[in-house]
Amino acid sequence: MRNIFLGNFVLKSIGIPPKLNRNMYYVSKRMEIAGSHRLTLSYKSKCENLHGHNWIITVFCKAKQLNADGMVCDFTHIKEKIHTYLDHGNFNELLPFNPTAENIARWIADQIQECYKVHVQESEGNIAIYVKEEEEEQ
Repeated sequence: MRNIFLGNFVLKSIGIPPKLNRNMYYVSKRMEIAGSHRLTLSYKSKCENLHGHNWIITVFCKAKQLNADGMVCDFTHIKEKIHTYLDHGNFNELLPFNPTAENIARWIADQIQECYKVHVQESEGNIAIYVKEEEEEQ
């Protein structure tokens, strides 16, 4: 992450892409989610046993224009779709895939239309990042 200066304002550590598009709005929502999972793996691992994490999820959204309410998207809607659904749940029962941090990151990105990137931290030092590919403008 880096500091970006816009006039007298500094944007710190919010995941703005290296090529800052000056005609784009960026927001992020950070949440802590308590949840359990067990992984199905091709090798022996203690992660095959049901275990829990206090996941730190950061959802990054962008929009060229603000919606009718003057927002990229409502932070409450992100919380309702992600936190309310997953918090204190067994991810194996809630999600239709092997709930690795990588798969969870992609699933979250797909839930929020304005989302372009998701960080899923399952423990200190273990973070999965999913970034949606930019669609070519025609």
